[in-house]
Amino acid sequence: MLKEAVSYSLAEGESVRIVQVTDPHLFADPDAELLGVNTRNSLAAVLDTIRAVDYPAHLLLATGDLSQDYSAESYREFVAAVGSLNMPCHYLPGNHDDPWIMHLHMQGEHIHAQQRILAGHWQILMLDSTVRGKPGGNMAESQFELIDQAIAARPDCHILLAMHHNPILMNCAWLDQHCMDNGSEFLRRIAEYPQVKGLLWGHVHQSIDTVYDGPNGPLQLMATPSTCIQFKPLSPYFALDSLQPGYRLLELKADGSICTNVYRVPGNHFSPDNTSSGY
Repeated sequence: MLKEAVSYSLAEGESVRIVQVTDPHLFADPDAELLGVNTRNSLAAVLDTIRAVDYPAHLLLATGDLSQDYSAESYREFVAAVGSLNMPCHYLPGNHDDPWIMHLHMQGEHIHAQQRILAGHWQILMLDSTVRGKPGGNMAESQFELIDQAIAARPDCHILLAMHHNPILMNCAWLDQHCMDNGSEFLRRIAEYPQVKGLLWGHVHQSIDTVYDGPNGPLQLMATPSTCIQFKPLSPYFALDSLQPGYRLLELKADGSICTNVYRVPGNHFSPDNTSSGY
């Protein structure tokens, strides 16, 4: 049975405008740091940057690892923080989240856990790629069924798939141990659908924009920086990047094309500590 959807009414031909934030790794303790970065402060700086850009977005996607310590306080803090954007927030879990605690405390007028979003000419599906107790991911058969059912219900809509784990390798040896373990199968199967236009994820704490050449044309593949620490790309061992916290803006056009850019907090206010431990 197809799960309940959240629907947004747009003008005919209007693009769906989205802000994505990911991997804030919040703590109950407001002074807690992750590898030298206060994650509450870095999330606040990202949200300030989003407000300054004044992008007229319809909704916010939060793609997992909202908490670092599984605490109720961390989830309530996230809800309070994103409330300042005054837009609907749709979220999914990451490997650092506790789904039950998350569900209990991610509550609010504009907070949505539904996996299916209808907006204009698009469906956005919030997929769960987590495996309880493991840092890596897997796309379960139930999530493929959700995609099948959503397409059957609205074959006329383009689709954006959002998830936490990366379905492709990042060529970052230590990090690629924790990817989606059936990512190749996932890409092969979803590429069979002409409705699927793009995949969006977090987890990797770095930016990537590339394509997957499928039988129905190229799929856009997009990874987005964390709102806190950044992982150094192409590193065989754990290493942090000096790039600042970031987020992504997307415009899903009525013709099925996607325009997107990654933005970062200006300046150099957040300097991670490569000598720290605790991720």
